[in-house]
Amino acid sequence: MPRPSLELADIFRTHGPAWRQANAGHVSLTQLKVMSAIEACRTEALGGHVAGCASCGHQHIAYNSCKNRHCPKCQGPAARDWMAARAADLLPVEYFHVVFTLPAEIAQIAFWNKKAVYDLLFRASAETVLTLAADPRRLGARLGMTAVLHTWGSALTHHPHIHMIVPGGGLSPDGTRWIACKQGFFFHVRVLSRLFRRLFLEGLLALHRAGELAFFGDLVNLADLASFTTWLAPFRKSEWVVYAKPPFGGPEAVLAYLSRYTHRVAISNNRLVSAEAGTVTFRWKDYRIKQGDRQKVMRLATDEFIRRFLIHVLPDGFHRIRHYGLLASASRRANIARIRTLLGAAQPAPAPETAIENAPLTLREPCPCCGAPMRIIEIFRRGQTPRSRAPPQEQAA
Repeated sequence: MPRPSLELADIFRTHGPAWRQANAGHVSLTQLKVMSAIEACRTEALGGHVAGCASCGHQHIAYNSCKNRHCPKCQGPAARDWMAARAADLLPVEYFHVVFTLPAEIAQIAFWNKKAVYDLLFRASAETVLTLAADPRRLGARLGMTAVLHTWGSALTHHPHIHMIVPGGGLSPDGTRWIACKQGFFFHVRVLSRLFRRLFLEGLLALHRAGELAFFGDLVNLADLASFTTWLAPFRKSEWVVYAKPPFGGPEAVLAYLSRYTHRVAISNNRLVSAEAGTVTFRWKDYRIKQGDRQKVMRLATDEFIRRFLIHVLPDGFHRIRHYGLLASASRRANIARIRTLLGAAQPAPAPETAIENAPLTLREPCPCCGAPMRIIEIFRRGQTPRSRAPPQEQAA
């Protein structure tokens, strides 16, 4: 894939030092580390390797990736590896896509209390689906699901929501039968919304009582429990946005969808248009438009663009992809094997044996000149100069 003409790293390298100086004391260490990682990604600062083609002799230098989960350039390979590991988990059944979104006012509390409230968002959305599925009047089954947290809107605004992928059915309580959902139907959106609303508000109140929430600005008075309880009252009656999309076309469509969503970051390099005259221009999608062209162009001051990107940096150690129910890691393989047996589906083929130790490392991408495999012929570390140097025009981006 050709290198985009403008990358987030270019903006950070050019404007990052001045931005950090202007915002000293107001930027977390985690955010600073993300900026530094993106600036250094795929540059000589991280070392790299020289790849050579055994057929035509073509060589090029490839610098190491930062592997930071917020870096746009690193998420493609990470998504491929993650999806390869998940491919064996897919079942020959319908899959549904459910989205759980927080009201804007409560999202403001999440902005100040990211770890606590994002954890609660995961728990409440998963418990909503598991509880409704276990109800004998609805499905009476044990489900599994994969949930992915996104914290942004297309314009880089703070918009926390959960994307959940759920198989259309589950195991009976005794584990002897597969119970399928109705064809093309999961649960009523209003039922999902109201249970999610109740579970989340109960959890939010529990966090406040435990002293795990902080309040600032116009909402500083909510630190008082009585005031907070009164403030929450209207949200117990308002309609919360939960969206259940039509089922996917099949397991292959689920795989394609997940590969786009699981490792997405706040903005991809391909959406950037320009960065000049103190302004960053990028493409965004206006979801308020129900019909017609949603694609628009937004211009932000460079300082504001950097600020908006960094508000989506997750707390250290926070998992943005989580599995629940039958797909929880401890029992996932056994549950999937049992379901495949009940469905009469073939078990996935075993993974191919690993390469022989000390064999030459072969890259995924073939030689750009002749299509033959490219092999790593030299590895160099940070600060080192490779002994084999490709011509500048042949160095990999």
